[in-house]
Amino acid sequence: MNHEFFMRHALKEAQKALLSGEFPVGCVVVSGNRLIAAGSRVGTTGRIASELDHAEMVALRQLDALNEEIDPGGMTVYSTMEPCLMCFGAILINRIQKIVYAYEDVMGGATNCALAALPQLYQKNKISIISNVLREESLDLFKRFFSNPKNSYWKGSRLSEYTLEQ
Repeated sequence: MNHEFFMRHALKEAQKALLSGEFPVGCVVVSGNRLIAAGSRVGTTGRIASELDHAEMVALRQLDALNEEIDPGGMTVYSTMEPCLMCFGAILINRIQKIVYAYEDVMGGATNCALAALPQLYQKNKISIISNVLREESLDLFKRFFSNPKNSYWKGSRLSEYTLEQ
């Protein structure tokens, strides 16, 4: 599996979000060597940000809309940012067994959750996590986002401080 190839597709989704003024997270879902779903973060530009339309959730809804029978064990989620607890839980519930991400979320990343400490529904999942794939390219998008005075989403947060310090 060429992780950089598919992460570049996720980065294109993140760039699309950034160009729309949204938080620059992109995600693609791959089965075998086929890109089957994609999503960009939406809902961060309004007065009150929506926390439901994360790129992973958008991609998972697109995957669901395919209405195809695809083995979830053969799927990989590529995200430009480490999935949060909501997205990580959705990936686990969908029985996807691999996550590849670019940039760590020091404020809300959930991939280090101890599955054994979670309820039974989550404990049985076998998941492989690969981090730092094209991290610098993703970091650049977040730096551009947090450096833009027009963007108020998570401005002044631990994540923005951490990002801009690098």
